[in-house]
Amino acid sequence: MDSDPQIQDPRRVYDDNEGHVYPGDQQSLRLRRAPSRVSNQNYPQFNWSSTPAEEDEEDTSGLPQDLRSSPLPMALKRAVWQVKQMQIPVVSRRDSWRQKKAKCLRKLKNNAREFIYIFALWNKSLQKIGGNFGGGVQSYFLLLRFLVVLNFVSFLLIAVFVIIPSIVFRSVGDSLVNMTGPEECMQYEPNPQGLVVFYNYFLDVLSGTGFLEYSYLFYGYYNNTMVDSSFSYNIPLAYLFTAIFYFFFCFICITARMGTAARVAVATGGSTVGNYSMIVFTSWDYGCLGDRATKLKQKNIHYQLQVDLEEEIIKKKAASLTLSQKIVLYSLRVLMGFVSLGLIGAAFYGIFLATDYSQDQSGKDGILGLVFEYLPSIVITAGNFVVPLMCDQIALIERYSPSNTVIVALLRAVFLRLVSLGVLLFTLWRQITCEGKKSDVACALCHYNHELYQCWETRVGQEMYKLTLFDLLINIAVLILVEFPRRMVVDNWSNKLTQWVGRQEFEVSSNVLGLVYSQTVVWTGALFCPLLPLINTLKFVILFYCKRITLFYNCRPALKTFRSTTSTFFFLVVLLFGGGLATVVMVYSLAEIHPSFGCGPFRFFPSMWSIIPASFSDLSDTTKEFLFFIGSQAFSIPLFVLFCVVMCYFVALASVYGKSVALLRAQLKLEGRDKQFLVKQIEELSRKLQIPNHTAG
Repeated sequence: MDSDPQIQDPRRVYDDNEGHVYPGDQQSLRLRRAPSRVSNQNYPQFNWSSTPAEEDEEDTSGLPQDLRSSPLPMALKRAVWQVKQMQIPVVSRRDSWRQKKAKCLRKLKNNAREFIYIFALWNKSLQKIGGNFGGGVQSYFLLLRFLVVLNFVSFLLIAVFVIIPSIVFRSVGDSLVNMTGPEECMQYEPNPQGLVVFYNYFLDVLSGTGFLEYSYLFYGYYNNTMVDSSFSYNIPLAYLFTAIFYFFFCFICITARMGTAARVAVATGGSTVGNYSMIVFTSWDYGCLGDRATKLKQKNIHYQLQVDLEEEIIKKKAASLTLSQKIVLYSLRVLMGFVSLGLIGAAFYGIFLATDYSQDQSGKDGILGLVFEYLPSIVITAGNFVVPLMCDQIALIERYSPSNTVIVALLRAVFLRLVSLGVLLFTLWRQITCEGKKSDVACALCHYNHELYQCWETRVGQEMYKLTLFDLLINIAVLILVEFPRRMVVDNWSNKLTQWVGRQEFEVSSNVLGLVYSQTVVWTGALFCPLLPLINTLKFVILFYCKRITLFYNCRPALKTFRSTTSTFFFLVVLLFGGGLATVVMVYSLAEIHPSFGCGPFRFFPSMWSIIPASFSDLSDTTKEFLFFIGSQAFSIPLFVLFCVVMCYFVALASVYGKSVALLRAQLKLEGRDKQFLVKQIEELSRKLQIPNHTAG
């Protein structure tokens, strides 16, 4: 009939629209291979007649043959499982043993993982934090937990090889007395004479002096004990090697964690559309049991989507800026950068003056002496509190994305804190070594300023001890005297001022900076204060509960969130910078500065490193030849070439993987555009088919 609507062939509609090319398409859809008419073409095709032995061989090829992880409907999975159970596989004894071995290893691995998860620190608290405040805040607490474990393991290392042997062998070993140095340089009397007022013990705990100065807490108490009974144990050599291995151990742990964070950042970065799809389809945890865990997981996913949407909006705004607006924006950022550098420079000068004045006024008793002792710590803490707040306000003017705002603020604050610690160490170096002038009158006799520093290693350890303790006291005082009163005032008073102030936000950048600063202080002082990792472990445990209380009772969720994957990797990079500063201090102390004549295990050596060549005399000839061969060019040059080849291989491999990831992302974008194009074609076809029906009605 003529009145009947003339139904067009869908292929004809498709062909009629071939002229409309979707933007960015590299290839027309009609030029691609026609899809198969099988309805279940997306399902994996299983070999129903395969034996378990064949499946094991296929497993080695990297294909996912586990039925649970296969993307199949539950009914089809059940059917496959029933067919597999009906089969009677014929396998050899070797294949049967391989299957049992693989099954036992897989079960052992799963049980070990579950066991470790049960005894992991603060799992429930971290899950609750991630659900209520997002992955960005959770990344801070994950870093805090990592540092707690790292410091505790480091303390066990130092205790096993240095502290416990020193306690055991102190009475039975032979302590070598230094008779080679001048008599004036060997004077060191840290113990107070006569009666001591009780409150002085409290001052000694705060400053690390008095009864604490000559204890296992500091370098000066350890003797140059060498035990030669049924075995030989050299305390100075163990002290040096433990300190060096401690730094290597921390570096390896941080590097391994950085590798994990980098893989997560690469997997989740890049295309926003791909990230959306991954969050929507793969982020749900089907192991969540109960309403509480489910709601926390829902909030966590909500925060991830919120971060992506905020950053996408900022990218669109940045792309729509004109040339003049971009020039104004970049000029503003450069100007604000110079303002930030000026503030940081003023803080450095104040720290330099405070440290110099504190060392000149050292030795006074009472409360005033304690104030002079803590003057560098007070100035450093004040500068680290005021300058980052001003830099945060400057970062808001610069209009970066939320993740970039956190990174820029963290970079400035890290530069402030680490260099402020460097200024403190530089000031101490000037006074210990007479500004590097060994011909100076104060340093000519002992090669260091013995009048001010009878045991300069212990004095440096005391400064690091005071910085660690003062930082903990400041955190507790801020929690009690600032954060709780602010929350009570905001909750109970209703006026414009309290509404403008509001509850505080949990600043991730400043809190992470505090962790990096504290850990850098511990790394710097571990050579001179062996128990400092244990003190820092207790400090971080207390800090975790203080920050957790602050987060849940005094803070509100942040108005601007940021991506936790990129920030986690950046936090570890910043931590590595702190380790680099501490490594420079350790290497210089080992190789250049003369050890104190009156204290410590290296009192009779010209440098701490000199004990290693001196220890060669006790070795056998074969061991000497082997060690000299390792240090010779015949071994070091081929080893260096091998390292270069291996490094080039891994760089090339990373480049290939990077290109593969880029190609896969481009393919995902193209697939998304194809699907959008097909959806438009379906909508247009549906509209053409429905228009005659409406007109006929």
